[in-house]
Amino acid sequence: MTQSMSSRPAIALAMQPSRTQHVLPADLIRSLDDIGRVLDPVPMENFDDARAQKLLGETEILITGWGAPHVDAAALARAPHLKLVAHAAGTVKGLVGDPLFDRGISVSHAAQANALPVAEFTLAAIIFAGKQVFRFRDFYVADRNRGRTQPMQSEAIGNYGRTVGIIGASRIGRRVIELLQPFQYKIMLYDPMVDDGEARSLGVEKTELDVLMARADIVSLHAPSLPATRHMIDGGRLSLMKHGATFINTARGALVDEAALLSILKTGRIDAIIDVTDPEIPDAGSSFYDLPNVFLTPHIAGAVGLERTRLGEMAVDEVARFIRGEPLLYEIRREDMARMA
Repeated sequence: MTQSMSSRPAIALAMQPSRTQHVLPADLIRSLDDIGRVLDPVPMENFDDARAQKLLGETEILITGWGAPHVDAAALARAPHLKLVAHAAGTVKGLVGDPLFDRGISVSHAAQANALPVAEFTLAAIIFAGKQVFRFRDFYVADRNRGRTQPMQSEAIGNYGRTVGIIGASRIGRRVIELLQPFQYKIMLYDPMVDDGEARSLGVEKTELDVLMARADIVSLHAPSLPATRHMIDGGRLSLMKHGATFINTARGALVDEAALLSILKTGRIDAIIDVTDPEIPDAGSSFYDLPNVFLTPHIAGAVGLERTRLGEMAVDEVARFIRGEPLLYEIRREDMARMA
């Protein structure tokens, strides 16, 4: 902390309660009130009404979450004492910008907490993909007998010795690699920011993207969504995938040329486990809903339900560190914004 702060700094909340149940349960609010002074346990949903203007006038620490209004120049003008924004969610793009950094206000986020359930979901998806679980389920339910599923058990399926390709050594990508280590997978990684030494320490084979697409039995996407990565997975790269391979996307839909993906999925050559699309909700007529080789979920890999409490715990921990004058563990600086998803 570079600015003076009262012994029990004033803390305010800004997020949409309808989207943030379980993020700050009562026990976490009490913890906040022990280390600071919670001005109002009811979050602000905008910064314009009379209550918000009164709260902002006192706020030294602002905890934000999904649905929080943009902390823009107008909001900052109403918050002369603000010193920290602790975001109890992942990306802060669309929430903070240059006016906040210009004032020297610290920013922290809970992306690491949101990475954990995404990585767990991905691990389950990889295991189910290797074992062809969805295909077994569909045939068994349709036939009400084991006429088709029994012979499938002799096919070259299962997870022993399979090659998993990880695209992006992000927080989530690294956690997926860590979770895969106890299993007997061969793990390939594409990430131009990772050198050979780091790849060895991660226990992966560093390779080029086209090689990964061609060799992996299961490809899992974990790159950030940036202008430079839009449609990085295009028709040409999808066509490199081997027959029977599975493509998993728990990152962002914009990373994939979805028209090309649907085209190859309609041939039956590959399978897909898709948690994110572009647009966020596909058109009602999209083949994503109907193709038997697609397992589609509505962006649930990240924190849902009780998993959201990790986000609040991480934000509260950062607030406690800030008040004690300790370095933030998950601070975001202006220069980080350009490469963040």
